[in-house]
Amino acid sequence: MGLHYLVWASILIISFFSMLQADGATRSALSACSSCGFYALIVYGNISFLYPRFYQEKKFVPYLLGAVALLILAGLGRGYLSLYIRNASFAAAPHWLDPWTHVTFLLSVTTVFILSFIFRLAMAYFELKQQSEKILLQRSQFELRLLKAQVQPHFLFNTLNAIYYEAYMEAPQTALLIERLSDIMRYFIDQSTKEYVLLTTEIQFLDNYIALEKMRIKPEPEIIFHRSVDDQRKIPPMLLMTFVENIFKHGIDKISGNNKILLSLYEKDQHLVFQTRNLLNKHADPRQGHGLGLNNLRQRLMILYGKDFDMQATEDNQYFTASLKFPLT
Repeated sequence: MGLHYLVWASILIISFFSMLQADGATRSALSACSSCGFYALIVYGNISFLYPRFYQEKKFVPYLLGAVALLILAGLGRGYLSLYIRNASFAAAPHWLDPWTHVTFLLSVTTVFILSFIFRLAMAYFELKQQSEKILLQRSQFELRLLKAQVQPHFLFNTLNAIYYEAYMEAPQTALLIERLSDIMRYFIDQSTKEYVLLTTEIQFLDNYIALEKMRIKPEPEIIFHRSVDDQRKIPPMLLMTFVENIFKHGIDKISGNNKILLSLYEKDQHLVFQTRNLLNKHADPRQGHGLGLNNLRQRLMILYGKDFDMQATEDNQYFTASLKFPLT
């Protein structure tokens, strides 16, 4: 903000001194202030209102119409205000604006508008660059934390495999759970650091996680998982996990045992849609909220997709519902 003030002060001073010799101090000061005021209207009207609301949303016709209206308002406003100041304070006889003067004022504000548009494009470029650097930094930090957590992973997998074969002879169900746990850990180490993973890999990860969670809940919750997708498509890893984890963390009623979970995964208009619905946990601790995991997911989606995603979470008297929609690659 301090830089903005410095720039406008510089423009004001330059305008004042450029007119000082011909118009005198008072008239030059008034003209410089009025010009800067209308220039500021154009610049901030474009970069703070028209550009984000219309141009960024690809509404080019409303953006063009808004730009024309802004230019006419600013150009004619600047012209007639200058005329009023001149006639009211400095002219011996009234003056009027001729057609060429109208054109001159409109051309001057159009030039300012074009410069403001170029400036806003530059701002968008640097914001995108900063966002990309933030993604790279977060990815590096995530990979570093993961590397720190990978303490002899092959030893751990070999141990789990040995336990699996021992358990398979005596307790096949336990052996199956050990296998699922091994698959989950392998996913964290081999897949979660990648930029994209196959959808079939992500779905298998969810299936394994759900199976392990069901094991510790008695009676087992009723879980229905509908899926209608091309499982060879790719998505960033761990995007679907937050909704499922949120259900088992906050939505399981261990007192009544009445738990029903509906999951739905499908494609629509080149987007992946993931919806979850579970009965409200009437005995949940009111001090625990649903917000942290969902807020972190929203921030990650904004980094990955900007505004090209939709994420909602609602609840009524009976159900908690969450939905996520983002582009497929």
